[in-house]
Amino acid sequence: MTAYALTDSWTMTRRELARWGRQPVQLAVNLVFPVMLLLMFGYLVGGGRGVSGAYRDYLVPGMLALTMAFGLEGTMIAVTRDLDKGVIDRFRSMPMANGAVLVGRSAADMLQSVLTLAVLIGVGAALGWRAHGGPAAFLGAVGLLLLLRFAMLWIGIHLALVAGKPEMVQAVQILVWPIGFLSNALATPDSMPGWLGTVVEWNPMSHTATAVRHLFGVPGAESGHVAPAVLWPLVLLAVFFPLAVRRFGRLSR
Repeated sequence: MTAYALTDSWTMTRRELARWGRQPVQLAVNLVFPVMLLLMFGYLVGGGRGVSGAYRDYLVPGMLALTMAFGLEGTMIAVTRDLDKGVIDRFRSMPMANGAVLVGRSAADMLQSVLTLAVLIGVGAALGWRAHGGPAAFLGAVGLLLLLRFAMLWIGIHLALVAGKPEMVQAVQILVWPIGFLSNALATPDSMPGWLGTVVEWNPMSHTATAVRHLFGVPGAESGHVAPAVLWPLVLLAVFFPLAVRRFGRLSR
């Protein structure tokens, strides 16, 4: 049964990857947008309030975490477009594992996320940023970033199934922005008003950003955030993964 589900999920993953060849501009935009954000905040907007040391060292890991929370609209629109056109209904009429369509879509998104991280890390290195934590710590940091992305992705898939229409995605996507910017990705909580700093410290994305800074060896980065950076995404996955699969299973009943 597991092999059957994996085969169906891989088939759906290849379907999503085939879209990359048909929509190369969209893929390029998804890769260029986070680079533009990094350059904008690093050179145009500035920042670094409360940051000790070079702001670049603080910004690059934070921007990596921020990028993992953003950019969900591509997956959400793809899911709602398939719903709107009846594609998912046709898939559900086939002898296919329940949720394979969603797993395939999430797998394609994760592959794109790996590519996005590689591009951003390369741009950061070109700007002079370096990771000083060693190979194992580097891979651990990348793993935490992808874990956050995977959790956010299933939240987005569930919301897309609830929204049902592509035109509703933009309204839902707006909810992601406060989560991203109410974090320590761009500035330290100490530089914010007390109540706001407390909210920022509780944001799961802040735990990931801080843990990634620590693993990358950023000077002054707090330790002790790796466990929450693992726990929070797992909790979100435990809630939204079954909700999304259950919602998918109930479509058109």
